[in-house]
Amino acid sequence: MTLAKAYVIIAKEHNNLHLAWELSKRIRSCQLLLSKAAMRGEPITAEEAEPVISSLSYLIFKAQDSHYDIATTIMTMKSHIQALEERANAATVQSTVFGQLVAEALPKSLHCLKLKLTTDWLSKLPLQALAKENVNSPRVVDNNLYHFCIFSDNVLATSVVVNSTISNADHSKQLVFHIVTNGVNFGAMQAWFLTNDFRGAAVEVQNAEEFSWLNVSYAPVVKQPKLRNSKYLSLLNHLRFYIPEIYPQLEKIVFLDDDVVVQKDLTQLFSLNLHGNVNGAVETCLESFHRYYKYLNFSNPIISSKFDPQACGWAFGMNVFDLIAWRTANVTARYHFWQEQNADRMLWKLGTLPPALLAFYGLTEPLDRRWHVLGLGYDMNIDDRLIESAAVVHFNGNMKPWLRLGISRYKPLWKRYINESHPYYGDCVTS
Repeated sequence: MTLAKAYVIIAKEHNNLHLAWELSKRIRSCQLLLSKAAMRGEPITAEEAEPVISSLSYLIFKAQDSHYDIATTIMTMKSHIQALEERANAATVQSTVFGQLVAEALPKSLHCLKLKLTTDWLSKLPLQALAKENVNSPRVVDNNLYHFCIFSDNVLATSVVVNSTISNADHSKQLVFHIVTNGVNFGAMQAWFLTNDFRGAAVEVQNAEEFSWLNVSYAPVVKQPKLRNSKYLSLLNHLRFYIPEIYPQLEKIVFLDDDVVVQKDLTQLFSLNLHGNVNGAVETCLESFHRYYKYLNFSNPIISSKFDPQACGWAFGMNVFDLIAWRTANVTARYHFWQEQNADRMLWKLGTLPPALLAFYGLTEPLDRRWHVLGLGYDMNIDDRLIESAAVVHFNGNMKPWLRLGISRYKPLWKRYINESHPYYGDCVTS
């Protein structure tokens, strides 16, 4: 069939349209036979194959008799393969872009929820008064409690992170959640967390747009031009590099992405010995493609002279940060330095992990991989035993559990922590 397809192209180029039509007809017969075999799940028999192969072979000999020599055939096949490769590469890029657009799009049900909650925030003054009271709560700066931070514009996803953490904690009243969102979602986030019960845990919601210190003169990412992928330029996505500035009185904190589900008590993370390091994270270099050379441009001497290309990568999404060690090592300044160096995007293309690998180089303590299991947003074949043993499962990838394209096998892990009793959930999501 492959050889016949090459001769179809050659015949057309030599204006032998009848031969091209005959070859195409026989190719379709082959394809039909293969399809039937695939549908029935049994191999093609010799009796079925013989007449199709014979007729196609006859046409190939006929094409060769037309002086379409082997050199011409090889060149035609090469150009045909090259064209197919270019189309495949273009399709891959397009698929990635479309997948990202789908992942970023907010489903109508979640948009409805946000609108209803924002209306409550704007119309119910007691909610705003309660929020002002919570601002000065001593619990949000008490280092004897367990502090978690989440930076998100997705109310329901953030709620699942908080609910799952609390549900699996032995002492929920000792937990404090620090949520930072943007101005558009601030009211909705406040209304949700002020009107739901979180088993005595404290929840603080802040608006990133009110961080006056996060400006062009201080943060390089603020002045960067808009990139193709807004996900990677989102200030919320880069706030993880400013945790000591956001929480100047805290000494230790656990960072959680909004697409994780917590399955075990995470308070044990706070007693782990990080051996003087800043960042406790699960390494991801069991596969070779998660080493430094896969994220960074080692052809640039500023990278190759300072970093080991075989150094092990690690995961964002569930990280324990020693903020005292962070301030001592001045990790944020390191991050600023590398962002400035990458102004032309020649050191890495997109994302927060590449600059993190540079900023936290030599300052990361590897954690047991059971603390953080990744891939539920793209890998359909994760071992059930690994998922069950995980303290945190991460839906990283485009197939988020709140989207229709989420992997159905994993969705129950996320849905079990939704507060379905909330009236707005019934109005928006289930309808």
